Amino acid sequence: MIEAIREAHDVAMAADERVVVFGEDVGFFGGVFRCTAGLQEKYGKSRCFDAPINESGIVGTAIGMAAYGLKPVIEIQFADYVYPAYDQIVSEAARLRHRSNADFTCPLVIRMPTGGGIFGGQTHSQSPEALFTHVSGLKVVMPSNPRDAKGLLLAAISDPDPVIFFEPKRLYNGPFDGHHDKPVESWKSHPLGEVPDGDGIVPLGKAAIRREGAEVTVLAYGTMVFVAEAAAEETGVDAEVIDLRSLMPLDLEAIVASVQKTGRCVIVHEATRTSGFGAELMALVQEHCFYHLEAPVIRVTGWDTPYPHAQEWEYFPGPGRVGEALKKVMED
Repeated sequence: MIEAIREAHDVAMAADERVVVFGEDVGFFGGVFRCTAGLQEKYGKSRCFDAPINESGIVGTAIGMAAYGLKPVIEIQFADYVYPAYDQIVSEAARLRHRSNADFTCPLVIRMPTGGGIFGGQTHSQSPEALFTHVSGLKVVMPSNPRDAKGLLLAAISDPDPVIFFEPKRLYNGPFDGHHDKPVESWKSHPLGEVPDGDGIVPLGKAAIRREGAEVTVLAYGTMVFVAEAAAEETGVDAEVIDLRSLMPLDLEAIVASVQKTGRCVIVHEATRTSGFGAELMALVQEHCFYHLEAPVIRVTGWDTPYPHAQEWEYFPGPGRVGEALKKVMED
């Protein structure tokens, strides 16, 4: 995943000199997760540079650059750090096209490592995607594999409007084995996939079927795609796993087609339950698939608690909890 994200930067910067990359430690050091390593050396300090520890300033500066005609790609070191910049994102970036009657656009990408997996506790492990899907004017993306990470980031950089690009930390260094609720050495036998060559774009707003099935639809994104696949394999339930990839815009057509086929739906995400993105998915399934449903829709999510530090692997929805939901929805 790290290599894929780094390559997407490289491809975009080579193709368009308007693409600039900056954020905390992204220049000389190459980012805390090394996603921008080598870019400053290759493209110079005017196109890849370090910023002060000031998220509001980073985002505000990037909005000005975007309005001026540049294509900034900024990194917020952890998604938990974005809150001081939230007003800039909501009140300025998201609204610039509409409040200017399209005289200005904001071709801005905000990359953020999200979720747990590094025992980072409450200030390094949150999953705040629902805070951004609620904001009109923003696009929100979360890839689950290297091919999508590269293709979706290239699509985000070429998009004329602001894109929030979430990167699941548990997948950075892959491989990832969704069968386990805790990190194990057997991850090494479960590769995430190769980094594709070239400049292929994965379009925003298109979901992908990761596992064909006929009994129940599982809607997931990011790390939870692998957890959902593992739960289906362990329970033997013939589940169809949909990787949303793009949360906003959302591929409603793919969701509806799958749920109408299976008649059942389980939604999985790592973020807290109440007002999470799963609630929106649940409402959409209810509105569009009510007469096809054979059982109530079930959500499997993180707990409604401040993010635990030592107990983060109990906080994550694992294959055990997802498997229970699959069996329950088949019984109803």
